[in-house]
Amino acid sequence: MAGMGQLMITDTILSFMWVWAGVIIRIIMQSFPYNDHVSEFFKSCLSLLNMFLFAYLVKLTNGGAYNPIPVFTNAINGDFVTFLFNIARIPFQVFGSIMGVRLVLEIFPEIWGGPELIINLNQGALTEGLLTFTQVLIAQGLDRNIRSGFFRKTWINSVLKLALHILGSDLTGGCMNPAAVVGWAYALGVHKTKEHIVVYWFAPIEATLLAVWTFRLLVRRPKPEKQKKQKTN
Repeated sequence: MAGMGQLMITDTILSFMWVWAGVIIRIIMQSFPYNDHVSEFFKSCLSLLNMFLFAYLVKLTNGGAYNPIPVFTNAINGDFVTFLFNIARIPFQVFGSIMGVRLVLEIFPEIWGGPELIINLNQGALTEGLLTFTQVLIAQGLDRNIRSGFFRKTWINSVLKLALHILGSDLTGGCMNPAAVVGWAYALGVHKTKEHIVVYWFAPIEATLLAVWTFRLLVRRPKPEKQKKQKTN
């Protein structure tokens, strides 16, 4: 139980830090002297460094998380106890994000870092769903095929996330992180709206379920070594 409580506290802190990391990148880019392609390239480099940093923090904390999507993926792939524990972690991530946004708006009230839904509800849900589906499907493939090699795995995953974010940034924000979105939505009082719940919660969660089931259908789990030895004998 102590380990579970420690992990929930870690989730809260990492979610808080993730909000602030995005705001710091935004502040840096506001003071950047160049525009267009140079600024976009520099912003992409900062985003990749940020994702590498948080990937290292996740490893350092033995599974801490700032995004409900990988936590929900682990919940689906585990047993019933694992499912309940991972689901119980999500409110702590939401709380950390809300506290992070509140502090940001207290110190920098002119900064707004939340996503904006440009397209209609159905298109937004489909966009976030497809982005999340792609992310989860490839992430499971990386977990299966690259068990060691932190740098290579993190590099591929970070570039993938950045590419998906760019694809969806002008449509829904390309978030793929319900906890981070709800922090900004709560600050505006729109966290209970249909658009927020459907696009930034239901769509990613359903896409995660579909990605996990698709991965199970397409990729067979490796058989245990004992069974292989019995067959060879």
